[in-house]
Amino acid sequence: MTTFGTKALLLYAAWLPLFALLLFPAPARLLASESGAKWQGVDESVVEKVAHEHGREAHTPLINTDQGDLLLFVFLMAGAVGGFAAGYYWRNLMEQGKAQAPKGSE
Repeated sequence: MTTFGTKALLLYAAWLPLFALLLFPAPARLLASESGAKWQGVDESVVEKVAHEHGREAHTPLINTDQGDLLLFVFLMAGAVGGFAAGYYWRNLMEQGKAQAPKGSE
């Protein structure tokens, strides 16, 4: 077998399990935990425990972004405002970079 053929075979053998997991996700579910217990995040396991020890209990947020697409809308608006600002000041941003560049670099 040629060197190219060996490398191609090794590459195929390395990527085959990944493609199998992507195409057939059922075996991946079998590898997952069967206990059914939900994994706790840092908020639940650390922050809430320390807050409870110090007498501070959790309360509902003023603006609940966990429901609906409010969080998506907030990030969309922030991106639109940031994109507009960067586009509006594009020439100023780029000309300042050229003015500050050393003379020998051009």
